[in-house]
Amino acid sequence: MMEPMFDLIRGDGPLVISMPHCGTALSPGLAERLTPEALTLRDTDWHIPQLYAFAERLGATRLSARFSRCVVDLNRPPDGASLYPGQATTGLCPDTLFDGQPLYKDGQAPDAAEIAERVARYWRPYHDALAAELAQAKARHGFALLYDAHSIRSRVPRLFDGRLPDLNLGTARGTSAAPDLIAAVVATMERATAAEGLTCVADGRFVGGHITRFYGRPADDVHALQMELAQDQYMDEDAPPFAYRPDRAERLQRVLRPLLETLAGWRPDA
Repeated sequence: MMEPMFDLIRGDGPLVISMPHCGTALSPGLAERLTPEALTLRDTDWHIPQLYAFAERLGATRLSARFSRCVVDLNRPPDGASLYPGQATTGLCPDTLFDGQPLYKDGQAPDAAEIAERVARYWRPYHDALAAELAQAKARHGFALLYDAHSIRSRVPRLFDGRLPDLNLGTARGTSAAPDLIAAVVATMERATAAEGLTCVADGRFVGGHITRFYGRPADDVHALQMELAQDQYMDEDAPPFAYRPDRAERLQRVLRPLLETLAGWRPDA
């Protein structure tokens, strides 16, 4: 029997939280093909379900991936088109780590047929489920809110200069959600980060991946935002076992909680 592709906790509110990069499972036979560095799963969005556990009290639905982005990246378009043309990034079935090191041993990278099989087996079920949850939320409330939850090491020179801000909100440059919703969330984020001594930016290095750009259709009453968090604010980001740090996470949650409350409490103009 095939292992489930994702975990689903369904709430009754309009907010759906997607966690496409928190999975750590590998497809059969993949571990033997990966380099030792890749096997640390360093590029995972570690502990994201734990960090956002409070969101269940807001009536949010949570969809979290079980399989690693090493298998297939759920936040990339199925045709593999680059989200950031001209910039360093990783692909649909990545062959490098964020820092440019090889993911696979020599000669072990997937070919086109294997990539297509992974899309069908792992990518498609997640997106079918996400689309269904958004449709249910919209049917129930007249609109749906999507929050795509991510994290990344605070310093990855190949992807961005210097240190990443602590909170990085992506709105597809203002197109993936209603302007008043974006303004409300940004205002809450700026106020909360200032109170906690953290930093933030909207539409900086990360403007939102495939999920935000594809599902965020304000004209159709689906509003999407992406959040990329600097991992050093809630965990040990440098080396395995990449431990969760409650002492740090509590401060970050004091920012994330009002941000999600603002999002979950928003209603479109009548």
